[in-house]
Amino acid sequence: MTETPANPHRLARGGRIDRSASLSFTFDGTRYHGHRGDTLASALLASGVRTVAPSIYRRRARGIVAAGVEEPNALVQLDGPCQEPMLPATTVELFDGLSARSLSGKGRLDPREDTALYDKKYVHCDVLVIGGGPAGLAAALAAGRSGARVILVDEQNELGGSLLSSRAERIDHAPASDWVASARDELTALPEVRLLTRATAVGVHDHGLVLVAERRTDHLGSTPLPGVSRQRLWHVRARQTVLATGAHERPLVFADNDRPGVMLAHAVRTYVNRYAVLPGRRAVVVTTNDSAYATAIDLVAAGVQVPVLVDARPEPPPALVAQVRAAGVEVRTGSAVVGTDGDPSLTAAWIAPLDRRGGAADATAVPCDLLAVSGGWNPVLHLFGQAQGTLRYDESLAAFVPERRPKGLVTAGAANGTCHLAGCLDEGTAAGTEAAARAGFTDDAPPARPRAQDAPPAPARALWTIPGGAGEPPTWHTHFVDLQRDATVADIHRAIGAGMRSVEHIKRYTTIGTGQDQGKTGAVVAIGAIAEALGVGSPGEVGTTTFRPPYTPVSFALLAGRDRGHLNDPVRVTPIHDWHVAHGAAFEDVGQWKRPWYYPRPDETMEAAVLRECRAAREAVAVMDASTLGKIDIQGPDAGEFLNRLYTNAFAKLKVGSCRYGVLCKADGMVFDDGVVMRLAPDRYLATTTTSGAAAVLEWMEMWLQTEWPDLRVHCTSVTEQWATVAVVGPKSRAVLAHLAPDLDLSAEAFAFMDFRETRLADGVPARIARVSFSGELAFEINVASWHGRAVWDAVMAAGAAYDITPYGTETMHVLRAEKGFIIVGQDTDGTVTPEDLGMGWVVSKRKEFVGKRSYRRPDTARPDRKHLVGLLPDDPTELLPEGAQLVADGVPTTTESGPVPMLGHVTSSYRSAVLGHTFALALVKDGRNRLGQSLQVPLVGRTVRATVTEPVFYDKEGTRRDG
Repeated sequence: MTETPANPHRLARGGRIDRSASLSFTFDGTRYHGHRGDTLASALLASGVRTVAPSIYRRRARGIVAAGVEEPNALVQLDGPCQEPMLPATTVELFDGLSARSLSGKGRLDPREDTALYDKKYVHCDVLVIGGGPAGLAAALAAGRSGARVILVDEQNELGGSLLSSRAERIDHAPASDWVASARDELTALPEVRLLTRATAVGVHDHGLVLVAERRTDHLGSTPLPGVSRQRLWHVRARQTVLATGAHERPLVFADNDRPGVMLAHAVRTYVNRYAVLPGRRAVVVTTNDSAYATAIDLVAAGVQVPVLVDARPEPPPALVAQVRAAGVEVRTGSAVVGTDGDPSLTAAWIAPLDRRGGAADATAVPCDLLAVSGGWNPVLHLFGQAQGTLRYDESLAAFVPERRPKGLVTAGAANGTCHLAGCLDEGTAAGTEAAARAGFTDDAPPARPRAQDAPPAPARALWTIPGGAGEPPTWHTHFVDLQRDATVADIHRAIGAGMRSVEHIKRYTTIGTGQDQGKTGAVVAIGAIAEALGVGSPGEVGTTTFRPPYTPVSFALLAGRDRGHLNDPVRVTPIHDWHVAHGAAFEDVGQWKRPWYYPRPDETMEAAVLRECRAAREAVAVMDASTLGKIDIQGPDAGEFLNRLYTNAFAKLKVGSCRYGVLCKADGMVFDDGVVMRLAPDRYLATTTTSGAAAVLEWMEMWLQTEWPDLRVHCTSVTEQWATVAVVGPKSRAVLAHLAPDLDLSAEAFAFMDFRETRLADGVPARIARVSFSGELAFEINVASWHGRAVWDAVMAAGAAYDITPYGTETMHVLRAEKGFIIVGQDTDGTVTPEDLGMGWVVSKRKEFVGKRSYRRPDTARPDRKHLVGLLPDDPTELLPEGAQLVADGVPTTTESGPVPMLGHVTSSYRSAVLGHTFALALVKDGRNRLGQSLQVPLVGRTVRATVTEPVFYDKEGTRRDG
């Protein structure tokens, strides 16, 4: 690793850096030094680094252009425990040990686990002020003094905005820095004011919602973890939002305007005054407006040679010209820069007078290593546009400014187009104060205007493209509009030549504005260039592209916050979970639940374990934890009527103490969910749902109650986690229950199928036992309060030990139910299946109305060739058909050589069966019930197998086993 000497371009005094804190960092493998308060960009410039990376497509050398989020060139990747790609070096605060690599417009994802900390916070406020410059501070003060709850956010590490870049500005007859400090102290003391620095408002959404990305890092003293960054996404709901977001300076478009050493004039001023850095030793300043005059004066004061200031306007303000000339700088008016020299960094700028056609003639070279350019200012209105505010083009400002503002949004200062950030800082403060005070944070106040006593700045000249280059005729191929995308004026001409006219089409054709910076420096320049190329009168006739969030890039990790990895979705476990873990269960995720999948014994495969569990359920007794089934308590005088309207079958006349299987359909008549409903009392039911569908079913019920049937007296409550359910299954299940519930008559005559009983178990635990079966075997489901779940499970295992009771998981449950032709909603259905398609017409009432019934009268729903649920038996009894495998009619070619292969359907469930001694499957097949006995083809990788269509019930078709 090489190491550079002390900063050769650092001023001996001045700036806002902490010279007592020397920091070491590396960039592209070379060690450099800086100070606390530096950004990576300012430290690189102080070290004399001029070239930061080659451009993304043309590999041209590029240097630092800006000093903020609008930087298009100096993109870096931070190394370390939590790598971050595509960060502008201008926004990366320097810390000791920082390691960064240059990027050419493309970042690299770190394959290691991200150790950064991300969080979210939700807050409300009366007034949200975005921007901590003079206008934003004044607005926050006005609101805070009124007692309003205020949040002020600013993307920089300290408040002050443009004032941090100034050298001699005064506000209220005092140094601007003193005014900022006083405002900050007052705001900090106000009890209802919150200040957020290093926080960027990245998105404005409906109803006053603003997303703010806050950066907090250990090297800034915010976290105790070395090398770990912390970020927080604030969800701010504000009654009124003040946009004091300032303005971005525009570059100029001339030949070879991308050389290292060509910088925005205000950025140069920022590096000189805020960071005590000289970006160059000999500078030429080129401008179309007043603001760059202050840059020239500050450069001279810092000891930089400024041979000439070039102003494109024929008659700039005499006072400014006199002030600059008094500093020893020549002023050339009516002129512009037309090209540069340098290999690769800047060594000279070519200056020429502008004729009436905007062309160049008599260009002369001025030796320099810094070219500070200012093509005007663009109010930062990205958030304004996101909120559906409209813009208009202001000819005097040569910029787009707010027109119709959205409800709840106020613009202030430079964002409002009332200040050029030079010579009018007092005005900017007044604008912010007036925006806050006169608007009263309501929606009917006009935007702030300059004070009458202040003389407005001289109009800027709209200079979008400058032809020529070092005296050569214009070619436009090195006139860069978007540095990050390597896009030139020639690209715009090519897009227009291809027939593009819309700015949105040209943006996509040229990729202008699609980079990491979203065209913050190049977009408006591109609009001006488009207007010139189309020959329209104004950029306003071209219009702007659509502003979309985020304003600056944010990571997906920040959007996710803590909802990632193990916290991505809450992990739900049953009261019996620890027993499953201790007995070696393999788990699968069903919804948010951890469910036992199967219980392998030592050296036992999944297939062997499932077959063993199936045999136990069919031949003896097995037990399953069914606590995850959704459970909804439905109470009220109209509960029966409510269920009648939702379910396809009737429940209003169901006897207390009885159960009924029910199916829910959406309005289109397609199966949505299913489950067993118990009637607990005349006005109370308990409906079970699929494990993963519980929340959706509850939401469905509430939607109908609240929006369509608010007259029904019904309350729905989720009680899924209040109950533990143990299913005891198999021919010997009645014997096991006899030990557990000795007071309960378990005979088939006393305890019929689809009945339930309230009882007490042998140990006194209250229980609700239902005789229901999802296996087709004699089965009982024991429901107890969740805190008794583990004890009851242990009691079941103890009572069943004499019968070799076997725990089984979800895979065995699937095999058992599929052998009986019972469906799983979401596996054997896909949102296009009706109960009739499943062969379950018996569950659809012919006498009552229910949600979805009218859809059965549609021709498509009654079509005779719809897909039906059928069974499949592979010709090879050992062939396990893959779930999702497509099915093709016998005799149809299964290759695509002769065109698309017509598919009849697909396999929905496929298993090996211990009781059948054969693999089997369920499938949705077109006109399936009329294909029973037919052979179908199943194309697989490299081969085709055959299967026969059967009834979907493979085992115990008469249903005699459920009674024991």
